[in-house]
Amino acid sequence: MRIMIVDDEVIIRTGLAKVIRWQEIGIELLPPAASAEEALERIPQERPHILLTDIRMSGMTGLELAEEARRISPDIEVIILSGYDDFVYTQQAIRQDVCDYLLKTSRPEEIIKTVLKAKRRVQERWAAESQNYHYKKEEVSRSFGMWVVDGDTQESRGMPPVPLFLPASIDEQQIGDWKKQVLIIAADGWNDSRAESLLLFAVENMLCDLLTCTTIVQKNRIVAAIYLDPRHKDEEAQYRQVIRHIESMMKCTLFVAAGEQVYELEKLHESYLTADEAFGYQMIIDSKMCSYEEIKRRKGGKTVCTYEEEIELSAILLEGDPVALKSWVQRFIKEQRQDPQATLESLSACLHSVAIAAHRWLERVLTATGREKLLDGTPAPFQWRRGDVMIPQDALFQHLYTIMKIYHTQHAEGQTAHVHKAMAFIEEQLEHDVSLQQVAKHVHLHPNHLSEVFKKSTGMTFGDFVIRKKMSRAMEILAVSPAKVSEVASQVGYEDVKYFSKIFKKYTGKTPSEFRDEPTLELKPQ
Repeated sequence: MRIMIVDDEVIIRTGLAKVIRWQEIGIELLPPAASAEEALERIPQERPHILLTDIRMSGMTGLELAEEARRISPDIEVIILSGYDDFVYTQQAIRQDVCDYLLKTSRPEEIIKTVLKAKRRVQERWAAESQNYHYKKEEVSRSFGMWVVDGDTQESRGMPPVPLFLPASIDEQQIGDWKKQVLIIAADGWNDSRAESLLLFAVENMLCDLLTCTTIVQKNRIVAAIYLDPRHKDEEAQYRQVIRHIESMMKCTLFVAAGEQVYELEKLHESYLTADEAFGYQMIIDSKMCSYEEIKRRKGGKTVCTYEEEIELSAILLEGDPVALKSWVQRFIKEQRQDPQATLESLSACLHSVAIAAHRWLERVLTATGREKLLDGTPAPFQWRRGDVMIPQDALFQHLYTIMKIYHTQHAEGQTAHVHKAMAFIEEQLEHDVSLQQVAKHVHLHPNHLSEVFKKSTGMTFGDFVIRKKMSRAMEILAVSPAKVSEVASQVGYEDVKYFSKIFKKYTGKTPSEFRDEPTLELKPQ
């Protein structure tokens, strides 16, 4: 894949040529051109696949160059470089179907992303133009999936004696002397879900360029069978250095799970299974690399929540402080992750033990207030398992927070049946404009009678109670969520964010932003 840079400013074209290591992302950099005219003279002979050109140059413009270049090479990808004052030109570039454009002030990683997108489009066109390419790729993926992922190496199933996925660079006569190992790789760091597949594509490309390997993308992760050259003394260093290099080039973070090393091709499936087991530890270890050789020696960590931890948790649940609860969960999970003997099984058992402790607390407080029948509606103790989408600390916090809310929003002490039902209804309707008439209708009381009962039971008017509840909910959201103040206001039934902020400060003494910096979860007495 070849790229030509065109700019009449020498500092720009030389800077672009040197700031990016083009060869390492699979791009051959042709000598930069100093003008559109020079580029047009060279394009027929040098045949670049990607053209990175300034939009405004002396003589022919970048847009005119793009138009002429496409007459010579219809499939050429054109990326326009523009300045902040080139908006009109940029609009014209979009109308002319220019592939992409960049600001001259773009960071190297943004240039790499854009060029990789262009590279991918070129490769996809190559693939679309060649049915043989598609057929071969599908056969390689099918062969790889059956041999490595599924473990189906039976010739009776139509598989050839030598699998199709072997790289062409490997001598079949010598392959028996090479160790093979499966790596499972996850990539993160571009902070854009739409770029996730592009990042995997880029990482997979670089792996194939820098290692002797075969890869497929499976479940948003890369499965790679690598072949370790016995001439290198440190076999693992071969891929560890490559991983660090890719992270540096792509400005991303990679998690690598390494399976057992094997000699026979038929045993690559065993290496895959052990790599898959190691991959599960992504949730509980701090390292970016995890080998099966390390985790298979683990004997298992703590599996039961201690009495002291249960007492501390019970006090937090009774207090109803989500900030304290989140802090407790983070400390608890951190302790388990730092245990060098912890396994996925021991972590799962330990989290289950914490959930059971929370349910024991809820049973005690409901029984003490004569409401033990309400336990029928509580959620069952959960158990985090390998493969769950949520990370352990988030899953545990959400479950414990649910248990805490059951007590503090529906089953608190000292409420009459009607007032208790009214409070529960209010809690569920905080995102709306809750009126006395609406709640009275829900609990089948006259509004005036509900108002009297409510004041007698709670010591405050209905309106003040609703506002305080809304402010409490807003405080909880602000304490645990990065949501914008306008979003928080909407979630508690206020369309006017300024009015919401005024009420919030009246009841808390702080603006929403000030509260988020120093959350206390205490309302001012009125």
